[in-house]
Amino acid sequence: MSLSPPSRRQGRARPRAGSPVWLFDLDNTLHHASHAIFPAINAAMTRYIVDALSMATAQADELRLRYVRRYGATLLGLARHHPIDPHDFLRSVHTFPDLPAMVRGERGLARLIATLPGRKIILTNAPERYARAVLAQLGIERLFERVIAIEHMRRRGAWHAKPDLAMLRRVLREARVPLGDAILVEDTRSHLKRYRRLGIGTVWIVGHLPRAARTQESRGRMAGTGRPHYVDRRIRSLKSLKRGHGAGRKWNRSKSGTRN
Repeated sequence: MSLSPPSRRQGRARPRAGSPVWLFDLDNTLHHASHAIFPAINAAMTRYIVDALSMATAQADELRLRYVRRYGATLLGLARHHPIDPHDFLRSVHTFPDLPAMVRGERGLARLIATLPGRKIILTNAPERYARAVLAQLGIERLFERVIAIEHMRRRGAWHAKPDLAMLRRVLREARVPLGDAILVEDTRSHLKRYRRLGIGTVWIVGHLPRAARTQESRGRMAGTGRPHYVDRRIRSLKSLKRGHGAGRKWNRSKSGTRN
């Protein structure tokens, strides 16, 4: 996968204050990563751990999963407990010569995103170069004012990732996003659960989840709603975002539930 350096767009007009700011996760939210990309990333991470730490494959795979559960991203555990180069790790496990054949998005995705009111930002635990490559392949990179990737979540030399609360407050403050205007669209339910504490809007997208994960993620729903109490909307397709959302603070004030 040959990528150009990340670009910075200048002069984009920003919507007025109080309009929604959509925080989109990338993988399994804007495209079907479970189809090919997630299996490839997981296999590449396990191989990297095998080579870097001289582990057996089964042991490396268990370590990968343990760090995801504990820290939210395998990288954070590796960076904290092992002498690896985080940038080399990110580059190695997110490089795909056949990326165009691996990316699957919804039909009419660019139109769906473009017609949503307000600002749009990517918030992903993936590296920026990979995120921009996927967005370019989907034909939607120009629709987002910025990409907040895992490199931008670092602070004072320490790596952070979703669902870290202090990290989200900081990156949104730097992006001038009021918490009351933010709406997170995300496939990982635990991220939504944690971030709802900040009072942001939460949209759980399940259409790209594997069947086993969808069954596991469905636990804890409110009776008759198909969603947990900390999820404002549960959707299968991004097409559903065009229905039912008001703007920014007005929509957030009308959410069910209260801040914790």
